[in-house]
Amino acid sequence: MLKTILKIAAVTAVVIALLAAFGWWDRQQAPKEVAGTIAPARVDAASLQARARGNAGEDDQILFGDLHVHTTFSMDAFVWALPLMHGPGSRPPADACDYARFCSSLDFYAHTDHAESLTPRHWSMIKDTVRACNQAAGPAGNPDIVAFLGWEWTQMGNSPETHYGHKNVILRETADDRVPARPIVAGGVSFNAMRHDPLPVPERIVGPYAADFPNRRLQFQQQNKRQELIEIAPCPVGVSSRELPANCIETADTPGDLFRKLDEWGGEALVIPHGTTWGYYTPPGSDWTKQLTLKQHDPKRQKLIEIFSGHGNAEPYRDWKAIAWDAQGNAVCPEASDDYLPCCKRAGQIIRSRCDDPRSPDCEARVQQVEKNYLKAGRAGHLTVADARPEDWLACGQCTDCFMPPLNHRAGSSVQAIMALSNPAERDADGGPLRFHFGFIGSSDNHAAEAGTGFKQVNRHSSTETRGALNALVQRNFIEAAKPKGDPQQPREFTLGSGPYNFLQTAETERQASFFYTGGLVAVHAPGRGRDQIWDALQRKEVYGTSGPRMLLWFDLIGADGQRHPMGSELQGRDVPRFRVKAQGAFVQKPGCPAWTEAAIGPQRIQQLCGGECYNPGDARTPIDRIEIVRIRRQENLHDPLKPLIEDPWKVLRCADSGQGCTAEFIDPEYPSMNRELLYYARAVQRAEPTINGAQLRCERDAKGQCIKVTPCHGDERTPIDDLCLAEAQHRAWSSPIFVRP
Repeated sequence: MLKTILKIAAVTAVVIALLAAFGWWDRQQAPKEVAGTIAPARVDAASLQARARGNAGEDDQILFGDLHVHTTFSMDAFVWALPLMHGPGSRPPADACDYARFCSSLDFYAHTDHAESLTPRHWSMIKDTVRACNQAAGPAGNPDIVAFLGWEWTQMGNSPETHYGHKNVILRETADDRVPARPIVAGGVSFNAMRHDPLPVPERIVGPYAADFPNRRLQFQQQNKRQELIEIAPCPVGVSSRELPANCIETADTPGDLFRKLDEWGGEALVIPHGTTWGYYTPPGSDWTKQLTLKQHDPKRQKLIEIFSGHGNAEPYRDWKAIAWDAQGNAVCPEASDDYLPCCKRAGQIIRSRCDDPRSPDCEARVQQVEKNYLKAGRAGHLTVADARPEDWLACGQCTDCFMPPLNHRAGSSVQAIMALSNPAERDADGGPLRFHFGFIGSSDNHAAEAGTGFKQVNRHSSTETRGALNALVQRNFIEAAKPKGDPQQPREFTLGSGPYNFLQTAETERQASFFYTGGLVAVHAPGRGRDQIWDALQRKEVYGTSGPRMLLWFDLIGADGQRHPMGSELQGRDVPRFRVKAQGAFVQKPGCPAWTEAAIGPQRIQQLCGGECYNPGDARTPIDRIEIVRIRRQENLHDPLKPLIEDPWKVLRCADSGQGCTAEFIDPEYPSMNRELLYYARAVQRAEPTINGAQLRCERDAKGQCIKVTPCHGDERTPIDDLCLAEAQHRAWSSPIFVRP
């Protein structure tokens, strides 16, 4: 016994010595400081480019921002930022400010790290950095940028019944006495995922040396951050938010809980859902019907929805399904159609192709079993087939006719589906059926402190979330760990939450690399550049989203008296509505960075932070190809089929544009006789241009148009790092809807 104790002590001493020598005690990310340089040339240029001429007067401007930006204070961002995942390394909050000011030249951005990743110490540093960013930006009435404080409430469920999805909380104020003492986190899957390390303790100690020795300190810092999260206790239940102790984690399990806690704090906040169709984390079969209640929806705070991000386009509804239910409520695998292959069905096809006799009863039984297993495993269904490569799944689960869709598009939670819903059982403030009245925005959801990355299609591994294993050891421990082993002819079972695996290990990480894009943007129509003017535009929903380019868009209803009612307006009347829409394409970009950027932060910082590329507009604009108008008739009953209600497109307005933009007017003569609430929004579409992951899985199709082979765009050495995976795509801007009811 004594010898054993001495051996353990000796090994422990050696380990401690090694850790001290090689960086274990370098415990935390450095917070950094924002660049103190005010850039008046940047403000002047932005104001000139943004000023809206010929529609709302010389004082109106269109300002561009990003309300969804993570730094490596978010646990998942820290993992993806590690060089062993081809990441850029530590990207703390100050980098987000500097990138938005000097690389992407935004007018505003919001800091939205995952609340589940933040301790009170992190929250304090974020607040300090956001305030420092605003201080560095110059006079409050005409700053070079406005930085908003916020967080992401990252709720996830493993089933449609328990899933509500991710929402960003954006605060108007930044002073300590005007904002919550701590971010409010979502319990459950994401809370646990950001605290769970699947590696055994010895591998945690040795792994950083073996996996990526030169960058071992970053790996230890990531482990230490996880430990710091674990050590903070949950807040007491049933205590008002303002009365809770300072050093605890405050949890809200549902949107209703989140809204209640924000009410307890007071102050102005926007709650913005996003990623509603992103199948990377959204269970198949999810929809938004359970959120359309007075308990789970707060129309005072939840006014906007993110229609596009670097994770894909959440707009389109389709009536195909990834999962169905029989009359007894049992999950069944839907049949394939010409435009959609359910992945449960593809799992059966893979197993059948491996049978010795594909027509035998035994093979048929295995096919049926793997289909059931796939559905039971939810978003981890791909783990029910052993030795399956990303290429084996073809284009199953994908919206093959959508513009830049997310991985495994969950159409039942699409923005169009959400906007068509009605709940007559509950009434809104005007006494009508409860409905969502969202304005539309875009943002990036970037996890490397890079706000507004969509200005150029460059640097796939930095301007998108593309990541991949650096070597075989990382591939085995991170990407391959949860994959089933054994007889590839036999179906496997997988139950989420039952094994030692982290959320990221059970997600479809490899296929996801083909669905990462440069991020979207939010644009606001505002009379000036100040915080209050931007906030007021967000509140009145005079906003639109883009897929990244800085397109200009106006969409108005012109009243009988000639009064202009802009996008986001909610109107009542029975007259034939008349609309006016105007769009201009984004400025064509020049390579490199403008001279003022180099003068402000220097060439070394430009290369390290911006990758040598900045927002650098020329004089010409990309032509507008067309403007599409979408009309949605709201449900009258909760179970009305959605497809007939969503008219996309309802009108197509072709543009003979050579760079000057186009304007059109139209009416809806059918509206007065419909006697129901409708909404209309404009979608301006630019001429096609080469775009990162513009073709996603890069399908090879047969004569019938079916995908028979894919060439995924991998995040590791299987796709060269300098391959941008470019394909033609037509970038676009979505106006907020105009709502009209009799």
